[in-house]
Amino acid sequence: MVNESNFGRLLDTATSHGFNTIFFQVYRSGTLLFTSGSLSQFVASAHAQSLKIFFALYFTNTTQTIPSSIYSDGEDGINLDMSTLTPSAQTDLLANLSSSYSGKTAVTATDLTTTLKPDLLILETYGTGYNQYIHPGIIAGVGVFTTSSKQQYDQEFQYALANSDGVMVFDYAGLVKAGY
Repeated sequence: MVNESNFGRLLDTATSHGFNTIFFQVYRSGTLLFTSGSLSQFVASAHAQSLKIFFALYFTNTTQTIPSSIYSDGEDGINLDMSTLTPSAQTDLLANLSSSYSGKTAVTATDLTTTLKPDLLILETYGTGYNQYIHPGIIAGVGVFTTSSKQQYDQEFQYALANSDGVMVFDYAGLVKAGY
């Protein structure tokens, strides 16, 4: 898990690999994981390395709400990771965020035919069989947890990079653990 003690290593890894934006999970299953002070410090640290930072909010049921207290922490955007919710609940959450938040909006989706229209749409295209969904207009996803070797991971990453508007690399902690 990335927290205050190792956030700098995440930023160093992102910058050394040419990334310009990080999505950092700050909310999971109804719980805000960090204080406002910590969130502001994460933002300042990311911006000091010329990285944009989106706060990622992971929703698991419809009783969970967007923690509006994070709107003033300086982040560049907010990502809604809500694939386990119904399409109508996803639409409602994005509409709520869009109407009350002035930053960029993003959605991470496993529904490769979603009609949601955030500023950034990240499709979880990792694993075999998803290349048909990787195209300009979306941000493709790659994950170490679907690969059996660094070579396979690198091949998936390069394909996604060459054929989409960007690549979302999922699970930094998993990458470190795998030695990638």
